[in-house]
This record gives sequence, structure tokens and C-alpha cells, in this order.
Amino acid sequence: MRELRAFVEWVGAGRKLTATGQITLADARALVSLLETGDELDPRIGDRVFRTKSSAELPGLTRVFLWARAAGLVRTVKGRVVPVKKAAGLLTRPHALWEAAFEAFPTLADAVCPVGYWRSSLLHEEFAPVVRLLLARLYGGAVPVAELRELSWDRASAPFIIEEPERVGVRGINDRDTDRVLAVLDHLGAIKVAGGVAELTALGLGALRRSLGEAGPGEPVYELKVTLLGTGDPVVWRRARVSAGITLARLHRILVAVMGWEGYHLHIFTVGEKRYGHPSGEWDLDLGDETAVRLADVVSGAGARIGWEYDLGDSWEHEIVVEQILAAGESARYPDVMAGEGACPPEDCGGTWGYREFRAALADPAHEDHEHLVGWAGLASADEFDAARFDPDTARRALLELA
Repeated sequence: MRELRAFVEWVGAGRKLTATGQITLADARALVSLLETGDELDPRIGDRVFRTKSSAELPGLTRVFLWARAAGLVRTVKGRVVPVKKAAGLLTRPHALWEAAFEAFPTLADAVCPVGYWRSSLLHEEFAPVVRLLLARLYGGAVPVAELRELSWDRASAPFIIEEPERVGVRGINDRDTDRVLAVLDHLGAIKVAGGVAELTALGLGALRRSLGEAGPGEPVYELKVTLLGTGDPVVWRRARVSAGITLARLHRILVAVMGWEGYHLHIFTVGEKRYGHPSGEWDLDLGDETAVRLADVVSGAGARIGWEYDLGDSWEHEIVVEQILAAGESARYPDVMAGEGACPPEDCGGTWGYREFRAALADPAHEDHEHLVGWAGLASADEFDAARFDPDTARRALLELA
């Protein structure tokens, strides 16, 4: 935080930038020393001196500049960098300044993983979702750095087709940038990396909890039983614990994860006569804003019931019951899934009636739709689908990706 504060103080009433929006080289030479960015000016390699020609060649300084801008401390106007007046108070409130910097971090792809001469990493292309995933994994406790590299690679590479000859090199660049992410978060004080293991600091854990609306020690937690109605035997249900302070929008994402839905359909919460959701031009619905309502606002106490309809076409109706209200534990992480039964039906199978037909066709090799539905569901054989199966570990992994 010292670097951000010192940079804003240096900006003063405003400083001129280059035509490309960079800090001028003359100013950069002074700032490298003032901010102690660790950048090397005019590096010497062997007998040759390579003159620094632009502040863009100084990654440490560039990171401070971009971070200050992303955190809303400065902005660029007509070729100048100027302070944001309404953010001036942050400079005298260290914790608030830290949280502003932490919240801005997922936007810093160019600052943390700068594009090289030859290629950028896949992590640079998928920076925000990868950072959220890494923080979510760390939210569950200490994690080996090797596992975080693997997690970063799996998420960053998912949208791309990478030929085998290139895979090793591309993976190496991604690992390098993953290490950069961890190093910057360590420098920020959000995590601690030591002995090949990373974990959230108390500062990082508290900030992540607040950003997610999650409960701190002693704060209220709801134990919910979520039942998918109309599926017959076996009944599909989940038991989960969530913080009372989450919004209905976040509750929706948690429900999608624990149930096993893919989450690309519209949904509606019903509480008494009120309905909440995400407004859509496709449907003429009178909905309250789910992002502005917290679960605690609509729960009267243990025994309270909420309706949740997922996919307004197939109309999967769920009943949510608040079974008990607990106090968050010291080391517990929320949300968490405690138990459950029954597989989540396939998306777009036609609602409860279509699901019954789907199961009947899979169970009967002589059924006229048997082979078609096996292929439609992406199964190698009908035996792969077990309507009674629920894997809590799979649900927990899905929850880890929500941050």
C-alpha cells in the first residue's frame, strides 16, 4: 500500500503522460527510486547496456500505475494522470485502501501478466476468472502451489484448442504467470506463500469473506434443505449451509452448484407473494432485484420456506426449507454442502415429465428412444447414469469455483 499511496501523492494535482498514455521516461526514472518498484533501468547484459526507452518496459512501475487506476485512486484525462477527488479519503484509511486494492486485483491482467514480445499466457486472456478460482480454492484452506498451477492451467486453457507440440511451452508460460499472481498477492498481504504452499492471511480471508457476503465467526449461518419437486423415487435433495448475509443472486449460484445444474437458464425465487430474479427481455415478469435482497431479509426464522424455479421452460420447482440457524465456526468455510441424494436431471430434458421418460428409456434397451437418449446425454452406455447417485465432493468442487 505504501507504493499506491506514494504514487498518488506524487501525482499531486496531475502529471503529463506520453502520447500513448504512459508515464514519461523522465518521471519513470524518478518513480522507480521513489516507489522502490525493483525495476532495472538501462540494464547491462555482459558488456552491453540496453537503454530503457519507455516506462512500459518497467513492469513494477506499470503495475503500480495500473493498480492505482483500477482501484479508482487516479484516472487519465486529456493526456494527464489526475487524482480522483472522492477517493482522497482512502489515503488516510489504510484498511479501506487495502480493500480497494484487493477488489481491483482481478482486473489487473496487463499489470500482473504483461504481454511479452512473442506471446501472452492463457492466464492473461482468462485472468479474472482464474484469479477468482484461485482465491476460491484458497478460501478452503492452505493449498500446494503445484495444485494452484494445475487449477490455473485447467481453467485458463479450457476455452482453447492447444496442439500437443505447443502444450509444454504454453503450460510453462502459464505456470510462470500463475507464480506471478501468487507473488503479487503475497506482496499485497492477501496470501502467504512458503515452502511450496499458499494460504490466505487473516487480512485476505476477511476481505474475501466480506466480498462474498460470507459469515465471519459467530455470525448467522442457515442450514437449508433443498428439494427438487416431482422427480419421484429417488427424491433429489441437498442439505447445504450458507451465510445469512448473501444476496439471493449469490444463493442462486450456490443452488446451481450444489444441485448440479449448469446455470444458463432463467430462474425465479418466490417468498410469499413476492418474486425475485434477474429481469429479462424474453419474459414479462414483475421481479424484485435479487442482487439487492439478502437471504436474511426474506427469512423469518427456522422453518421458513422459499420457492426456487430453475429454467422457466422446463420449470424445475425446488422447495428450500431453513432447517436451523447456526453460528459460523472459527475455521468453517461457507457455503458448504452437508448431504444429499439423487442425481441432478439432465438440462433441457423436458421437466419432470421428460425426466421420467428419459429414465424409462435408459432403463429399457428395447425402448425406441434408448440409443438416441444415451447419445443425447453424452453417455457411453445407459449404466453411466445412476438416478440415485450424489457425490458431495463434486458439489464441493463446484462451490469452490463460485468466488
